[in-house]
Amino acid sequence: MHNTLSAKHIKKSFKGKTIFENVNLECETGQITGVFGRNGSGKSTLLKILFGILKADTVHVTINQQYIAVKDIIPQQLIAYLPQHPFIPKYLKVRDIIPMYYQGDEQDKLFYAQNIHKITNTKAGNLSMGELRYFELLLISNLNHPFLLLDEPFSMIEPLYKEHIKEYLLKLKDKKGIVITDHYYRDVLEVSNNNLLLDSGFMKKIIAEQELIEGGYLPKQ
Repeated sequence: MHNTLSAKHIKKSFKGKTIFENVNLECETGQITGVFGRNGSGKSTLLKILFGILKADTVHVTINQQYIAVKDIIPQQLIAYLPQHPFIPKYLKVRDIIPMYYQGDEQDKLFYAQNIHKITNTKAGNLSMGELRYFELLLISNLNHPFLLLDEPFSMIEPLYKEHIKEYLLKLKDKKGIVITDHYYRDVLEVSNNNLLLDSGFMKKIIAEQELIEGGYLPKQ
């Protein structure tokens, strides 16, 4: 099923500082949207607003042109969210974490996923950064949410797992609309087909990498 997420007129201030003046974002099934921006531009804030764990001053969200109250996003399982920092308990083994999210035959999607068999008996706290990030991504992305928000999925992980994640996302986008923000911009550009730049409280559409330079996100060559 084709799904479209639209978030418009997002405004957010914090302690008198304007983070977003009027930000709009749209994502649909079959699309990976990259969101770029300098530190402090509000990338993580934007994802938290869309997920419903941070309140905006104003925001209007629709899914398939139907208005959705932000407070209903989590209860109705409409948007999944991979936070920037690890979220699973370090003391649990991978094999014990999977049943916390999936029951019965649904667990097979995780246990038989690429490379998971190598780490099933490993505690989360002993996984490499790549193994952990990949496993966390699998945990949330196999849920039934039509949209997926990813905060820094490529940061500080080994190249092999970057490639695993990119391959996985390119397959996953057939079923979900995906939004990614990450300072490893080339990794994002390799998988994204729609790119946006957060700058001075507004969102700008990016067609070519040169526009990230012109927008002050990348240094001039």
